[in-house]
Amino acid sequence: MHARSWSSPAAEGSVGRPSFVTDHALWDEARLAAAERVEASLADIDFVRVVFGDPHGLARSKTLTATTFRSVLRNGMNFSPGPFLFDTGHAVAVDFLGDHGIGVDEIAGAGNFILVPDPLTFQELPGGEARTAWVIGDEYLRDGTPHPLSSRAVLRRIADRYTAHGLSAVLGLEVEWYLTRRLDTAPGNTGNGFGLQGQAPHVAALNAGYQFNLDAHYDSVAPVTDPLALHLLRLGLPLRSMEHESGPGQVETTFSPMSALDTADAMLLFRTVTKSWCARRGYHASFMAQPLLDAADPSGWHLNQSVTELASGANLFRAEGLSSGLSPQGKAYADGLLSWARELFLLSVPTVNGYRRLAAEHTLAPTRIGWSQEDRTAMLRVVGNGAGAHIENRIGEPCANPYLNIAAQLFAGLEGLTAQAAPAPAPGGPAAGPGSGGAELVPQSLADALHAFRAGRAAQLLGEPLAACLAKLKESELRRYEAWSLQAAPAPGQVTEWEQREYFGAY
Repeated sequence: MHARSWSSPAAEGSVGRPSFVTDHALWDEARLAAAERVEASLADIDFVRVVFGDPHGLARSKTLTATTFRSVLRNGMNFSPGPFLFDTGHAVAVDFLGDHGIGVDEIAGAGNFILVPDPLTFQELPGGEARTAWVIGDEYLRDGTPHPLSSRAVLRRIADRYTAHGLSAVLGLEVEWYLTRRLDTAPGNTGNGFGLQGQAPHVAALNAGYQFNLDAHYDSVAPVTDPLALHLLRLGLPLRSMEHESGPGQVETTFSPMSALDTADAMLLFRTVTKSWCARRGYHASFMAQPLLDAADPSGWHLNQSVTELASGANLFRAEGLSSGLSPQGKAYADGLLSWARELFLLSVPTVNGYRRLAAEHTLAPTRIGWSQEDRTAMLRVVGNGAGAHIENRIGEPCANPYLNIAAQLFAGLEGLTAQAAPAPAPGGPAAGPGSGGAELVPQSLADALHAFRAGRAAQLLGEPLAACLAKLKESELRRYEAWSLQAAPAPGQVTEWEQREYFGAY
């Protein structure tokens, strides 16, 4: 007896539009070739997670059967714009039923956008009973133009500008995060809702901390981090190291240099996979800057960056002769980073909690806008010389949107290279570190950063719609925190229960 053959004409409604990729010429030769390889591999795949990074830098996805994905690959897939409209606590921040004020007509009524998988990002996720693949998509409006609220599209535009100048950005990730052990399996749904986050995961530290790089402390996390590292390597990520930082169970993970888009895609995959891999084993990984844990030291995201010439492959930051430090072009790039620092700071430190790390009591925090050679108290640290010369920007928090954080760096640096930025103070001068006198402080709160963002030129990077949308998202988050603070009167400098509920689980 044969199994019944079901038909479902309505199922086609989930597909973006037939021949969407071809009709709008969305792929280059590399992606066309990659798509053929993907199609040939689908016989060995059960499910495909189609993913995009939302404005908060969180991965949003749908899990499709491999059969469904065959049509979605070239046609795209309809997605709700909800992730563009909700703030970090899932409160509606953009009025999609009224005057949303962001200049994107298709947001009205929460109309769908089309997500097109990028076949260059397709890869199987090792492990698990089902053979599951992951692919990152690009967001488009229904007329085939890049979605104005797409973070990945912003970084693509900046990367294209570098190519037009005969340049390529090279970036390296250093990411700090916390590994803890779950003490219960409660999902944290009690009291949860739109703009109301339930109880944060209840966890315990894995060691006492505060013995930097102590081998015994790494040994206490190694039963989790060693197999995790092997998992990341099987994903093709260019992992360099797993290291124990200062805090109890605080880990730093570093990666070899990559191109701009590959770096952002890798960061999205790394954070998402790390959280899910640990959760399945009874642990909790969090990229929240300063969690509400006993003796927690803040976590940062250091972004190493340099620029190469496409024609010669030479490092543009390399100083001539025997002198150390940066070339004139490298200094101009640093000028750009410093000139735009306050206006784009929101893209590197986007949460209420992220500013805890920038408090004066954290002696290595990059609190002042300046640069120096091999000085970990400066916002920009110049590292190495010759072919390895690069700039380490230390301001980012680990949960920042990777596309926007990286795009902000590359945009500001290119503005400096094209002589559109104000000169930076000399290294080692008053802007070099937190112990100096008159240097300008980085924003000290989300409110400060949001004000600088709104008053500045961020739309030159993001476009008016995304700049307006981010301002609304961050205003909603800030307003909810301030309303809670009026009721709870938090102690000065103390991480609050609101922050723990808002960020510890999601990030």
